[in-house]
Amino acid sequence: MNRFARNMLARASGGSVALSRVWPGRTDRLIIAPHDLRTADATRAAEIYAGRFVFAGKIVNCHGRSIFDLEPPSEDWEVALLGFGWLRHLRAADTALTRANARALIEDWIANPANKRRPVARRADVLARRVISLLSQAPLVLGETDNKFYRRYLRALAREIRFLRYTMVNIPDGVPKLQVLIALCYAALCLANQAGQIRSASKKLSDELQRQILPDGGHISRNPGALIELLIDLLPLRQTFAARNIAPPPALLNAIDRMMPMLRFFRHGDGNFALFNGMSATSSDLLATLLAYDDTHGAPMANMPHTGFQRLDAGQTTVIIDTGPPPPAGVSHDAHAGCLSFELSSGISRIVTNCGMPTTGRDNWRPFARGTAAHSTLTYHDTSSCQFVEMSAMKRLLHGSPVTSGPVEVESYREIVQNGTLLTTSHDGYLSKFGAIHRRVLMIANDGARIDGEDTLSPPQGGRFKGADADFALRFHLHPAVKASRLSDARGVMLVLPNRDVWTFEALDDKVDLEDSVFLAGNDGPRRTAQIVIRQDARQAPSIRWSFVRSTASPTVTNARRNARREPELPL
Repeated sequence: MNRFARNMLARASGGSVALSRVWPGRTDRLIIAPHDLRTADATRAAEIYAGRFVFAGKIVNCHGRSIFDLEPPSEDWEVALLGFGWLRHLRAADTALTRANARALIEDWIANPANKRRPVARRADVLARRVISLLSQAPLVLGETDNKFYRRYLRALAREIRFLRYTMVNIPDGVPKLQVLIALCYAALCLANQAGQIRSASKKLSDELQRQILPDGGHISRNPGALIELLIDLLPLRQTFAARNIAPPPALLNAIDRMMPMLRFFRHGDGNFALFNGMSATSSDLLATLLAYDDTHGAPMANMPHTGFQRLDAGQTTVIIDTGPPPPAGVSHDAHAGCLSFELSSGISRIVTNCGMPTTGRDNWRPFARGTAAHSTLTYHDTSSCQFVEMSAMKRLLHGSPVTSGPVEVESYREIVQNGTLLTTSHDGYLSKFGAIHRRVLMIANDGARIDGEDTLSPPQGGRFKGADADFALRFHLHPAVKASRLSDARGVMLVLPNRDVWTFEALDDKVDLEDSVFLAGNDGPRRTAQIVIRQDARQAPSIRWSFVRSTASPTVTNARRNARREPELPL
């Protein structure tokens, strides 16, 4: 029977697994296991068996002790351990040894009540992830077990679910709240005799999806990474409803249908997401898995008005621009002050980026990464366009550092003109403090070979700048793979891409500097890079005109042939 069960479960890779066929006579409790879409690595099972737990870039060796008794090297590491997502690696190996190892680790967790009192273990998002992991990996843990362990497992799982169900009031808003409701839906579907809980959990999840997933498919936090985090659980949840012969809630189906096109909207040609509002390195394996569920395979949409982003595509060139105000305070703990910032890519090469956020050690970089200076846009008087809670006591009370003020009126107007597509944008994030409005105009040529822009600071009609200082800086952060060389006349920068394509940045009326920067969203951690910077005084020169132009010549020829040429006038 056990061999038959394992063979059947190994073949059931496309959806939820009916556990009633594996454990006859025990269908009164756990009856189905949801599918886990996250990538599993069987080689990591050997590391876990050897007592080496590698999470979030940190390694802990057990040396015969319980992994749950050891001091975690970082909070990110502890979150990964206590979320139990590593069980999928043991399941991928699918040997008697790894199954026994999984049961031993679960027994270790269950046997020590102190484990449940750890602050990180009780965090809503960690608890939700642990419940989903224990449900989805039940075939691994229970496949060759006895009745006593089966009952202990279910009692421990039931305690986790009860705690999750009755602590909703303390759950942070945004993605953690949705993750908890998703976990409760899974629990209701996977346990027998839960018809009432299924209805209740489905209703609560539906209401929250309608609130958090905007009409254009973006998440209310405006973080592109939230789409990946949520879809990787919502898609198997839809399958689990179907496996139970229960119609999925319409709100769940509608949310998935709206979110899938947003995956393509935020993607650059290299497959990575644009770095806005807390986005880190793109998990390429997760994204590929999600895109396999996209039935439309169409071109990305150009405008996401509810989430507040615009996308310009021409030839092989893509520009993605933040044209929205900050999210509501309750879901703004990861929001950045990057209004009107943009990212530029050509083919599979990213050229201009924002700094982004690292996947681990985020707290160390958060103050810098959230500031306007970490984005490819204009910074007035070294001040961010959004302000955040800075006092430690308030951060603890509010479970983070939400946005306290920022742009209120953010305008964007898009039109097709003779030579390309013109986007006119503005925001008032500097109005109340400095009496200045930032206006950015972008035009991309029809063939994508040229992007012209103009950034302007101006007081409102009939007003004036506040304060004695009106200095500002215009920044374009470059991807680390781009080799940048300042041109001899100090009015431009030559950019050589990894494929040897050459782009030239020019601002012929202004001095251009090439300064150090940091790219935080690398797969291997923060990396040193460069940024193009232009500094001016708004009272003396309120506008800066600039351009990025692709050259068909080699870098040497481009540098030799370059001459002083004026930029075309933008149709303002």
